Amino acid sequence: MARTRGSVGAETEKAIRKAAVELIAKHGFEAMTLRDLAEHVGLQPGSIYRYIATKDQLLVDIMAEHMETLIAAWRAADRPDADPRLRLEGFVDFHIRYHFQRQKEVVIANLELRSLTPDARRACVGLRKTYEGELRGILEAGITQGFFSPTDSGIATNAIISMLTGVCFWYSPKGKLSADDIIAIHKRLVLGGLSGTPRGEAKIIPLAAGRN
Repeated sequence: MARTRGSVGAETEKAIRKAAVELIAKHGFEAMTLRDLAEHVGLQPGSIYRYIATKDQLLVDIMAEHMETLIAAWRAADRPDADPRLRLEGFVDFHIRYHFQRQKEVVIANLELRSLTPDARRACVGLRKTYEGELRGILEAGITQGFFSPTDSGIATNAIISMLTGVCFWYSPKGKLSADDIIAIHKRLVLGGLSGTPRGEAKIIPLAAGRN
């Protein structure tokens, strides 16, 4: 059945997508029913199909949109002609800030791959690899130009992405450290791990401060 069009339909579809993100992040995809979703946005259960094709397709759309928007936002923020060290600092800053603002989407993107069909999973994994390729290109440029120590760029990419994304699972704006403090720490960890000589004099945070 075709989706409802027009401004009202578009707003309803947006509300459904937002509610789905909330419910999936909180309860998990398998636990969320379309009846729950319809009730959350004030629709009759049968009316939900005017705005979405299937529950499975809704998850695919949410995950694909998250990755496509992430890739586009990074490419807009990146400075391809800059020193690889500056680009890497920029990537760390961008990745953490972007994901801090979308913690629920991060949970879904990382935990609900298991809920996708094989074809949908391959498509979403492909988008992830595209984004990871952006970081890998920075690392390889830095290694080639002598800014970073020789290392396996694939392993380094996976390690950095895992570390940066992992922050989003425990970060709270009410924590002891500010977003800027956390980003500064991760810049030192990433650049120091690759070269031992991170740029600048980032603010030193005592280890006793612990996690955020």
